[in-house]
Amino acid sequence: MELLSTFSKSFSKWLVEQGLNEQVSIVLSDYIWLIGVAILAWIAYFFVKRVLYNFLQRLVKRSTNQIDDILLEQKLFRRLSYYAPAIVIYKVAPWVISGYAGMAIFITRTMEAYMVLVTILVIESFFNSIHHVYSTTEMSKSRPIKGFIQVAKIFVYAIGFIIILSWLLGQKPLALLGGLGALSAVLMLVFKDSILGFVAGIQLSANQMVQIGDWIAMPKYDADGSVIDISLTTVKIQNWDNTISMVPTYNLISDSVKNYRGMQEAGARRIARSININMNSIKFCTSEMLERFERIHYIESYVKLKEEELISYNQLNNIDSSVVVNGRRQTNIGIFRAYVSEYIMNHPNIRKDLTILVRQMPLSESGLPIQIYCFTDTTVWKDYERIQSDIFDHLLAILPYFDLQVFQNASGSDFSKLSSKTNN
Repeated sequence: MELLSTFSKSFSKWLVEQGLNEQVSIVLSDYIWLIGVAILAWIAYFFVKRVLYNFLQRLVKRSTNQIDDILLEQKLFRRLSYYAPAIVIYKVAPWVISGYAGMAIFITRTMEAYMVLVTILVIESFFNSIHHVYSTTEMSKSRPIKGFIQVAKIFVYAIGFIIILSWLLGQKPLALLGGLGALSAVLMLVFKDSILGFVAGIQLSANQMVQIGDWIAMPKYDADGSVIDISLTTVKIQNWDNTISMVPTYNLISDSVKNYRGMQEAGARRIARSININMNSIKFCTSEMLERFERIHYIESYVKLKEEELISYNQLNNIDSSVVVNGRRQTNIGIFRAYVSEYIMNHPNIRKDLTILVRQMPLSESGLPIQIYCFTDTTVWKDYERIQSDIFDHLLAILPYFDLQVFQNASGSDFSKLSSKTNN
């Protein structure tokens, strides 16, 4: 560096010998040397970026290791090349303009701040690489670390900002930190969502409440779909209509969330739907009805055995069967329930190892609900809806065969038919 200073003085003397004013020659010499330093810095950057970086790219592409590919993809090596011009200017410029103490200090502090900024960018690329590598593992689905990576980035940015500010102001970083302590309340307010998101991320990860790929429903936010990303402040949910819902991470803990992971892991999805029966169509079975029902494959043995059981019971208790209300008798709704139960049990897409139930629900103004409760052997939405629709298509179609009617509110056509009958 002393050699550069000697060259600078020699050059200014040469300018004086050429007839220039001594003061002008010194200033002109310094500026020419500054331009030379700038050119040297550009050459250093060009060499590192165009020669070393391109050579490194070729080495990485030939390597079978995936980690160096990820580091290259996340621009870590490219950002390292940003150090080259800063180091040249930081080391050479102060010697060239040693006569200008103020400018030398300004350039030195600016380059220090610049190198801190580059260091922050390098660390950010390193964190991104860690997250990318971790995302390829199976554990990342159950324990995402994106929120923790973001917290680490915020911490690095905060420290870097304090260091840069302290150097530019000529203060010690610890002294600047002490001054920022008075602004802690403001900082807490500014970073409220980040703090809450960080706490929520720890709870979500520790308790495995929500994972990437889970199907969740949050009616409050009109969100119903698959979790595609969990970050520090936001959870992204891709709804079934391909829209994206953004839900604050903390709200997954504070609000109600329905998670369908258990259903997906079991490989079965529940059907719990009712058919409302018109109560005016419910009646005792006649002999003709019983003969007709005995020809139905699924309930042939049920109808016979049940009828024998009831006849035996009535005879044993000396019940007068000539009166319909006496004793025990089969009903069309009871036989229909037996048929539905056998039909579900024999359906190829219904899980037999899980609960199968056909039951009456409480009466309402909409008739008598008969609920079918069972589980399909798939969780694929399209297949699930097809299976469920096929089941209820069949059940609705066979209701008249049991002399039963579905309840539905009267419409305009019903009143028209009633009016026509009345007029006739």
